[in-house]
Amino acid sequence: MSNSPAYGGFRTGAVWAGAGIAFGAVVLGSAVALFGMLEFDERCAHGMITGPGRFERARYAAYPPATVCEFTGGEVASVGGSGVLSVLLWAAMAVFVGCVLLALVAEWFEPPLDTGAKAGRGPGLLRGGAAVVPRSRAERLRRALTALFVTGSAFLTYYALVAWRLFTGPSSVCSSGADWGSNPPRTLTYSFFPPQATCRYTSGTTERLNPDWAAHLAVLLAVPVLLAAVGLALAVRRARQTVRAARAAEAARAAEAARAV
Repeated sequence: MSNSPAYGGFRTGAVWAGAGIAFGAVVLGSAVALFGMLEFDERCAHGMITGPGRFERARYAAYPPATVCEFTGGEVASVGGSGVLSVLLWAAMAVFVGCVLLALVAEWFEPPLDTGAKAGRGPGLLRGGAAVVPRSRAERLRRALTALFVTGSAFLTYYALVAWRLFTGPSSVCSSGADWGSNPPRTLTYSFFPPQATCRYTSGTTERLNPDWAAHLAVLLAVPVLLAAVGLALAVRRARQTVRAARAAEAARAAEAARAV
């Protein structure tokens, strides 16, 4: 039998399962939406897809993935930008984000175990009951480390993909990675968080280094990392309390044994 005392922890298996299912729906639905984007703008330009008025231009939505054809009297979007698929994709993304945030925040708390007379005490979600299982603080520390590793790895991988050029030289990021000769674009502004820069070319036009949605997504991905870091800090603090309590109990037993001799 383990000597480690058990404390309460929320069951989050179903929440993580919900996040996995929702993520799968996002991936599958996005694949269908991307397939629907194929040559959609060309078909609009050649009159194969008609809209209200004359075709003006096509633009691209990041999420849900869609091609939007702008006509003089309105817009027509590919399958991902309107209708049932668009609603399902937004719903799946909301469920995925909600489940991940809920599971990470649940690791902050140490609710009381359901021990008969004590069960049901406490406010709302902090009551013991079927949603609470016994966990040692060592296990909670391992779970917190795993959560921080997974969320941190996802954030760092994505950040590296969109920000690596900033580290080659932020003040000259717009001209890095290409042979521009004597007319390289100028970097007007840059920032590391969100990873973004504004480039001005010799023609006078300006352009963003990354799409705005890509830069903002890097900021959003930092939120789960922050939540996981808070959970890890709480787990470390509680683990230290357990160690101190164990040492104090051991010292008390040693003192009692010494008095008994």
